Amino acid sequence: MTYCCALRLEQGMVFISDTRTNAGVDHISVFRKLYTFGIPGERLIVIQASGNLATTQAVIGHIKNQLELRQEPNILSLHTMFDVAELIGSTLKKVIENVTADTMEQSNYYCSLLVGGQIKDQDMQLYNIYPQGNFICATRDTPYFQIGESKYGKPILDRALSFEMPLDEALRCSLISFASTLRSNVSVGMPLDVLVYHRDSLELPQGKRISEDDSYFNTISRQWSELLKKGLQELPIPTEEYFN
Repeated sequence: MTYCCALRLEQGMVFISDTRTNAGVDHISVFRKLYTFGIPGERLIVIQASGNLATTQAVIGHIKNQLELRQEPNILSLHTMFDVAELIGSTLKKVIENVTADTMEQSNYYCSLLVGGQIKDQDMQLYNIYPQGNFICATRDTPYFQIGESKYGKPILDRALSFEMPLDEALRCSLISFASTLRSNVSVGMPLDVLVYHRDSLELPQGKRISEDDSYFNTISRQWSELLKKGLQELPIPTEEYFN
């Protein structure tokens, strides 16, 4: 399993993915699930993946081949992020169909993708692409997407995140979402890949890999646990009727 989260906010975008893959409790590996493509000053495109690892790698392989062979269209030549999402969605659908034509069996090879970024002179966009190749777009009212093991990290995002939130707060919120998931689900694991993009910068951020000994992540994770315990203690005591 995996967990990926992407935010499209007023000031920019935040992308975080874990790196754990497993085929049983005795076969755990680390694979990157966050990929960046772009042209400095012209565009940035970020892809995150959850699901069948072979399908994911095949999709990324096709995208890289299109670029290396200068095939048209490719994600660096298309004019809009919508077109980029359509190309990646059709690539995903084709990869799955190439494995088997049986629609029931295809579910064994499903993967989901998050695609976000910005092209010069256009707004940032974020898409959630389904295995069938179709997709939905993030909005001001729904400024984030999750794929993979999302249920443990969703409550903090639903309660705290807003489109207008500054990037530093949004990053903290997202990291706490991952801390909660790591605490509750062993199928999601370190290290984490993090990328923060500032709107209209059109730069290709280097990103950061957070390991188990990362002092900042461990500090906010510990403080979040302490705040939850303190908040619970400060809630009003239940009235007697609850104990009758």
